[in-house]
Amino acid sequence: MMKQAILIFLIVLFQISYANDDINPIASPYAEACGIITTFAGDYPKSLNYYLNNSVTASEIFSFMYETLLSISPISLKYEPNIAKRWKIKDNSFIFYLDKNAKWSNGEPITAYDVEWTYNTILDSKNLTGPHKVGLSRFFKPKIVDKYTIEFISKKKHWQNLLTISSFQILPKKVFEKKDFNKINFNFPVVSGPYKLEKIKEGIFLTLKKRYDWWQINKKKNTHIYNFDTIKYKFFTDRNNAFEAFKKGEIDIYPVYTAHIWGKKTNSEKFFKNHIIKQKIFNYNPIGFQGFAMNMRKFPFDDINVRKAMNYLIDRKKMNLNLMHNQYFLHKSYFEDIYTKKEPCTNSPFEFNKKAAILLLKKAGFKHNKTTGLLEKEGKKFSFKFLSRSASSDKFLNIYAEDLKDIGIEMIIEKKDWASWLKDMDEFNYQMTWAAWSSSVFKDPESMWSSKQSDTLGGTNITGFKNKKVDALIEKQKTIFDINKRNKILREIDSIIYKNCPYVLLWNINYIRLLYWNKFGTPETVLSKYGDQSSALVYWWLDKNSLDDLKDAINQKKELMGYKEEVHFQ
Repeated sequence: MMKQAILIFLIVLFQISYANDDINPIASPYAEACGIITTFAGDYPKSLNYYLNNSVTASEIFSFMYETLLSISPISLKYEPNIAKRWKIKDNSFIFYLDKNAKWSNGEPITAYDVEWTYNTILDSKNLTGPHKVGLSRFFKPKIVDKYTIEFISKKKHWQNLLTISSFQILPKKVFEKKDFNKINFNFPVVSGPYKLEKIKEGIFLTLKKRYDWWQINKKKNTHIYNFDTIKYKFFTDRNNAFEAFKKGEIDIYPVYTAHIWGKKTNSEKFFKNHIIKQKIFNYNPIGFQGFAMNMRKFPFDDINVRKAMNYLIDRKKMNLNLMHNQYFLHKSYFEDIYTKKEPCTNSPFEFNKKAAILLLKKAGFKHNKTTGLLEKEGKKFSFKFLSRSASSDKFLNIYAEDLKDIGIEMIIEKKDWASWLKDMDEFNYQMTWAAWSSSVFKDPESMWSSKQSDTLGGTNITGFKNKKVDALIEKQKTIFDINKRNKILREIDSIIYKNCPYVLLWNINYIRLLYWNKFGTPETVLSKYGDQSSALVYWWLDKNSLDDLKDAINQKKELMGYKEEVHFQ
């Protein structure tokens, strides 16, 4: 089941939007503000400063602490007031009128000077704010009209201009202006959002505490959301260890990314008696992609024939069937959810084919060394390192390594911890690695696929992809406001990228596999329309009656009431 949200943005020459304050349509009227939820957050982050660490965890935590000029409706995706109570667009001018009630947690007002300082800090060349520079650099330096009014002028027309300039988190100038921004990682004493950082135990956990003095807490749109008094993030390098902690009740919610866990490890009494809920959530959450990224800047992956051969040498069907219970679809696109029945994907999937791989490698100039058994080219043997950060990938990599070895390629698995892996990725110090990318409703290919971004340290163009045709198409889509027309261009871009094979594409699913202890109240949709499991932290609440029932059921070994095993967003 693959659905696609259809949006058409029309920016007219003159537009004024005023404040509104409607109740969030996803929030449940039964939600109560209390309690704690503990969630699994993967590896301990190198920084909580999202501008320095472009990770999902950093982004999520940062968004709880710092707000943006505008927010976006969780249903219609229309722009709504946030720090700015209204805004005006005329030609290339974007004027934001800040809400004079907007306050930092220390009671100081949020002003245009904070907005200006944040923008300048991100664009400062000495700051390692990589991908965040891309969109904001499309604007001239902002003009402060007065204390609560700021104007941005775009250098050129782009469909994403309003989204970009309205959605970067604003930081307090007075708190951070005298500090080295590249060293602001875990200390955020002043915030503006619904939560503040409470406690950190390095490498183990951190907690966010709800702010009952949040300046927006009494607005209608925030009724029955942000319900937990405390959100606790527990960090585990290994997902299997996290799952064991979840079964012991040390974690409350666990998204399942491993088919073996979903298929084979959810058959104990806790699941049969509904103490733990197991659900498939089908919504409009955009589908990303994952694969083995190849560093095209370095031998041997600087040759397109080699990269194609690497795609032919992975037996994805075998892995899906034997290791993942056939739960996944196999990627043949970098933008899976832009295709429909009317506009199907025409990329030809790579089937496991050693003969085709051998022919491509010969074309690339590789020959067998009869002494070593390895392929060589101009005295260089075909031996490379696969940079790994997770033991759970070993079973896949071992199969791949054996198939490579069979035709004379040596793959050495080099394991590093999360921090070391991130450092190497930021500096492009790798040959091949496993990379998984989320997606967005608002798809902009520039940061990952533009030639200009191929050498930006800390950026998302980790493969060093460069292509003049793709660059031209990226430029073309910038001035198109109809998402259907942009998606048509994206399909062209996708076709070119796919043929150039920067990744050995793997597999994915089009729903969210979720496990959680049966003590929470949830909206009817369980998660938000476009969100993943992280939306539970916004919309769920601790249901005291359900918690008491769960405790009794565990003590008396009783069964709790059933639930929907599949939830489809309506």
